Amino acid sequence: MRQPEPVDPDKGGDFAPPRGDIEAILNATHGNAFSVLGIQKINGNLVARCFLPGAERVEAFDLEGEPLGVLTQIDQSGFFSGKLTLTTFVPIRYRARRGDVTWTVTDPYSFWPVLGPMDDYFVREGSHLRLFDKLGAHPMTHQGVKGFHFAVWAPNARRVSVVGSFNNWDGRRHMMRFRSDSGVWEIFAPEVEPGTPYKFEIIGSNGTLLPLKADPFARRSELRPQTASLTAAELEQEWDDEEHREHWAASDKRREPISIYEVHPGSWQRRDDGSFLSWDELADRLIPYCADMGFTHIEFLPVSEYPYDPSWGYQTTGLYAPTARFGEPEGFARFVNGCHKVGISVLLDWVPAHFPTDEHGLRNFDGTALYEHADPRKGFHPDWNTAIYNFDRTEVASYLLNNALYWGEKFHVDGLRVDAVASMLYLDYSRNYGEWIPNEYGGNANLGAVRFIQETNKAVYGQHPEMMTIAEESTTWPKVSQPVHEGGLGFGFKWNMGFMHDTLTYFGREPVHRKHHHQEITFGLTYAFTENFVLPLSHDEVVHGKGSLIAKMSGDDWQKFANLRAYYAFMWAYPGKKLLFMGQEFAQWSEWSEARALDWNLLDYNTHEGVRRLVRDLNFTYRAKPALHARDCEPEGFEWTIVDDHDNSVFAWQRKAPGEKPIVVVSNLTPVPRDGYHVPLPKAGIWREILNTDAEIYGGSGLGNGGRVRAESHGNGGISAGLMLPPLATIMLEPE
Repeated sequence: MRQPEPVDPDKGGDFAPPRGDIEAILNATHGNAFSVLGIQKINGNLVARCFLPGAERVEAFDLEGEPLGVLTQIDQSGFFSGKLTLTTFVPIRYRARRGDVTWTVTDPYSFWPVLGPMDDYFVREGSHLRLFDKLGAHPMTHQGVKGFHFAVWAPNARRVSVVGSFNNWDGRRHMMRFRSDSGVWEIFAPEVEPGTPYKFEIIGSNGTLLPLKADPFARRSELRPQTASLTAAELEQEWDDEEHREHWAASDKRREPISIYEVHPGSWQRRDDGSFLSWDELADRLIPYCADMGFTHIEFLPVSEYPYDPSWGYQTTGLYAPTARFGEPEGFARFVNGCHKVGISVLLDWVPAHFPTDEHGLRNFDGTALYEHADPRKGFHPDWNTAIYNFDRTEVASYLLNNALYWGEKFHVDGLRVDAVASMLYLDYSRNYGEWIPNEYGGNANLGAVRFIQETNKAVYGQHPEMMTIAEESTTWPKVSQPVHEGGLGFGFKWNMGFMHDTLTYFGREPVHRKHHHQEITFGLTYAFTENFVLPLSHDEVVHGKGSLIAKMSGDDWQKFANLRAYYAFMWAYPGKKLLFMGQEFAQWSEWSEARALDWNLLDYNTHEGVRRLVRDLNFTYRAKPALHARDCEPEGFEWTIVDDHDNSVFAWQRKAPGEKPIVVVSNLTPVPRDGYHVPLPKAGIWREILNTDAEIYGGSGLGNGGRVRAESHGNGGISAGLMLPPLATIMLEPE
């Protein structure tokens, strides 16, 4: 530890602080540097004290350049003190000299605080809905000087400094002011420019110097493998999306067509050299592609900053910073704006369940389990070796809730798909007996997580009615997508994992065995309207070890493609919103890998291009026909017409909406064509075959009904039509 030189009273020592304070400043252990440095009132005099390493002589000036006095060197390491010709507290600058080298420093300790008592109150209460404008690093002009205001929550730290390239990563230069009412440390750092790397240097409650920490509220980060936060200008974007946002704010999203294209932005396409596309390059390629394909929404795997590529973004260390992999945050804002201009919404995968244990991240942030539970039975996730947020702590819940609002506020994101909700809801998730702690009522529900989820959904829908929230929740937890005031969790939608599991299992079976597993298709309708469902064929079904969707289908190559086409049309006609992961729209053979682009060359083959054409036509049919989407979440929109033909594995149903033409859907899920097969129809007359997955344009055999069929009444009062059911195909009929 550095010992200060003795002070000569004849050289300004009357204005020097106690020797212990000097020692603490020189060793960066002082917990209240603002009581020592900057301008202090001593014996009726205003005195300046500064620590400028390397300086031999220091003069003080006001901001207009008027001299205020020469400071005395108290310690050769660069500690100076001296009386000023000032009568009031104002920001000051120092001109330092060493030999014939001079430099100027604006004193960060001569500025007033930026945060106020109401900020402290709302931070402590956990009710602040604009924390992202208060904490983190923000450019501002403070008392006439441009710079950045830094603020970080670390209530148990002994000392916090902001360090970066602007102060040679020296924790003695910008030791922060502690606000005891909120546990927040803050400092205004004059003349710091946007794009400057920084971190927080923290001494924990036990006196240990912690690894440098990235800013939990950083709005921009360095590109991995670097881990520093970057100062960022306030986001500037001229938004052209008022009409888009007003539409979704006013609409009942359950009754709108929603067809989601799930995308990993790092591997959809890449540059010729294998590097990532920027957001602007993605906008030039992905937006026109999705518009042409008829998708209504793009859902990105997490785009918040994360250190490890194979985590796909699900282990984030920077919830507020769009990852640097694809450029600056402004690029992402331009992408969202571009989507909105053509009517495409943008959803983000959001991960409030857990965070990685990288030393620059949130774990043990101020020397204590601050963001996570201290008890590993509640604070450590055994599946992913990650830390679990302490949802019972108001500041932690507020940190996450504010992040949900942040993406809607700053980037106009249209919704959040919340990852791993089940792991949040259950205290015994992936834990054996004795490895978890029951709640206060002896149950396994994580009541703090339930409150957090409900409050977040209330805030999102209250502040941003244009947004939606979607739960990835795989259990039978009740009322996931019901309003909070009705006892629900408050999500807008829930992924229907049962549909995905049962139907993929069914279509993987050889057709000859399907008659014994008829219920794998029919069972889903017993609960299809208990929640507002999204039908997900997501990245989780095509990752390493799981095979692609086309590879999961049974039979030879012809049958695999026919099965997949029949399956897609079955799904688009089934109640619920649609989600398809990238590459599956053209039946990519290989499993998805984050390390390479999709196999776009497959579109040179008729079978793959046929699947792409089918998905495109399904999207536009689904959007154009209210019967297929307007009652996706209500039982009135669905009616079985053939549900028990086990032997032939034929299913038929009707989709309906008030005042709209019904759509009748028929799936023949064996490779046997069935001519003259009678299907009940709701009215007599001509019905048009508006879609047939066996059409030659999709790569099928071309069997069908010539575009039209006639439904006729029978003596028993029934109405039906004799149809040609193509092999392994789904057809849709609409009254002419």
